[in-house]
Amino acid sequence: MHDDREWDAALTRFDATSQPLALTFEGVDRAAHHRMDEAWLAAAWSHPSTRVFVVSGGQVLVEDGPDGRTSLVMTPAFDAPETETHRYFLGIDPDGVRYFALQKDTLPGRMDEEARPAGLREVGGLLSPLEAGLMVHAVALENWQRMHRFCSRCGERTVIAAAGHIRRCPACGAEHYPRTDPAVIMLVTDDKDRALLGRQVHWPEGRFSTLAGFVEPGESIEQSVRREVLEEAGVVIGDVEYVASQPWPFPSSLMLGFNAQATSSEITVDGEEIHEARWFSRDDLRAAFESGEVLPPFGISIAARLIELWYGKPLPRPGTA
Repeated sequence: MHDDREWDAALTRFDATSQPLALTFEGVDRAAHHRMDEAWLAAAWSHPSTRVFVVSGGQVLVEDGPDGRTSLVMTPAFDAPETETHRYFLGIDPDGVRYFALQKDTLPGRMDEEARPAGLREVGGLLSPLEAGLMVHAVALENWQRMHRFCSRCGERTVIAAAGHIRRCPACGAEHYPRTDPAVIMLVTDDKDRALLGRQVHWPEGRFSTLAGFVEPGESIEQSVRREVLEEAGVVIGDVEYVASQPWPFPSSLMLGFNAQATSSEITVDGEEIHEARWFSRDDLRAAFESGEVLPPFGISIAARLIELWYGKPLPRPGTA
């Protein structure tokens, strides 16, 4: 049983906006002005303080320390696997350390008993903010590089330039830049301050989250919020308020988070993307979490943050409700 006074106090104390959003760390200067300077890049690569890690298929090597912390496996440049064309400059930290990622077909063999391969969904919330930011940058570049090897103008194979941030066509001279697809993700509430959560058709039973969708050509982000909610759940949206954004390289999205106020409450799911949608009061959602009827969204996602801002406290992780 819960004491309602304790619950009200938790709602008052909790401020999710004060917590750093996973994958959005700004502590590394990307130093884009150095990407075309081959002499500077060569000197940076050979500097003894430079650190390098390998990315392959969206995964990196991590290790779990005796203190319970998870960290990227990084090495000095002279210990890194050899590759010239798939070397990506990621930036410089406040201490002057330069960071590079190497794209390889496979991760190197386990360097010790602790090293293991992992993807962003698994360790994005476990790495330090600096390392999570580096991994996001590297994974996004790798995804783009693997999927855009040929010129979209003439079909010729392109070559890598600007330390991994441009692909250039030697035939027609076109330059191609990393693609980022804007997507909206929204916590919809009604006049009773209930939250609208939905379950996608391919999600397991009980997994509910905020609604989301891609921005279409010629559409503002506010229009996209209203269209997606209407298409997926049949709910009409009035006011739309921006909250925060999050890079989401699965494979190349930028999630733009919003609060959206519903002007209707009847739900009609599309059945193609959303299998089920429901209105939840805070008490409804709390009870559903505790019973296991509803599973919270992944902790590193902006969806969890949007729900927490409304819910008033951190969402339970599996086994902690």
